[in-house]
Amino acid sequence: MLTRWIKKSALTLIATLALSQTAQAATPLVMATKSFTEQHILSAMTVLWLQKKGFEVIPKRNIATTIGRNALLNKQLDMTWEYTGTSLIIFNHINQPMSSEQAYDTVKKLDAKLGLVWLKPAPMNNTYAFAMTRQRAEKEGITTMSQLVAKIEQVRQRDPDHNWRLGLDLEFSGRSDGMKPLQKTYNLTLDRPQIRQMDPGLVYNAIRDGFVDAGLIYTTDGRVKGFDLKVLEDDKHFFPSYNVTPVVRKDVLESHPGLEAALNQLSPLITDESITEMNKRVDIDHQSPEQVARDFLKSKNML
Repeated sequence: MLTRWIKKSALTLIATLALSQTAQAATPLVMATKSFTEQHILSAMTVLWLQKKGFEVIPKRNIATTIGRNALLNKQLDMTWEYTGTSLIIFNHINQPMSSEQAYDTVKKLDAKLGLVWLKPAPMNNTYAFAMTRQRAEKEGITTMSQLVAKIEQVRQRDPDHNWRLGLDLEFSGRSDGMKPLQKTYNLTLDRPQIRQMDPGLVYNAIRDGFVDAGLIYTTDGRVKGFDLKVLEDDKHFFPSYNVTPVVRKDVLESHPGLEAALNQLSPLITDESITEMNKRVDIDHQSPEQVARDFLKSKNML
């Protein structure tokens, strides 16, 4: 009789635990994304993919970087798509040059101490770069930053009244890790009239329309493809890596079996080429992030 009672109690306990785990796994995931096109696409893609895998996701869009970080640490959010360079520089105040792998390993170890898990990073790297119109770059034979600097100096020496103009956003011009150290790295001399400061979004138009000869852009912005811009190689590796990566609280992963595997299936598919094309379809072709995300997942046989 006692043995039967013990067996029954054990079965009841196992069933209770199983129900508890199921309830935890069924708890909606609250995901934050930032306020620009690329992040809206990542949000839509994650919602669609995780829904297929049996998870409910509540997206919180247009969340500022530092607000999202604090909410994640305070357990008000469960997950986000973060960039390695943002974590390295903004959250951890580390400005030393690193490879993509070193940057990822560094932020992964630092955040592990805070209960945050960096999963597999996407191959895409949405970092800074300088760009020109493709036609102008090919005409001048410029493919790297060093070649751009050499051309600027050549024009300066030959015709000081027609110096090249560079388009920069206001933030980069004044940042301690921005224009001044870039000039030092590349031995780039500029006169004040050569620097045209403007809103980041206007730089692309300024390059396309010839208002500036080259400008600072984000490498995966849809306008790079839409305006047929040539991204110049950062041959001295000044700009940090910004590989986007799912970052999830450790306790959330533990209470949602299968979540880590699902996200690790998704992130390796997001390359520079694929996200740039998706950004273009939203920003240039005016399609919705949801439709673009759905088409991408279907093309990968994931929906």
